[in-house]
Amino acid sequence: MVAASPRPRVGTLRAGRDVRRVLETGRRFPARFLVACVLPGPDGDALRAAFVAGRRVGRAVARNRARRLLREAWRANLPRVRAGYDVVFVARPGLPASRAADVAADMRRVLDASGVTA
Repeated sequence: MVAASPRPRVGTLRAGRDVRRVLETGRRFPARFLVACVLPGPDGDALRAAFVAGRRVGRAVARNRARRLLREAWRANLPRVRAGYDVVFVARPGLPASRAADVAADMRRVLDASGVTA
């Protein structure tokens, strides 16, 4: 019996220094609603992500909605993503007013362009 390929360990970039490292040295992939910064992770079988919404996005309610939409789009695209990367998604100002399906499609295009998807 052949074992199925293991799912990547999915985590969150929690330390500020890790998020800054990806933002400063990672490759940037802009889209309409978001910008993805991608960097090969230090652990080859882990997949870590962070979701950032700055004050340009709006007040606290808009920033929280932007992060929720980014997380939901990430969950929708997760089955296609390969392990071994650290990804930071930065919300753009138009994101809180957009639909979740549009954000997920935008993220799918960015992930395909970055080579993170399988």
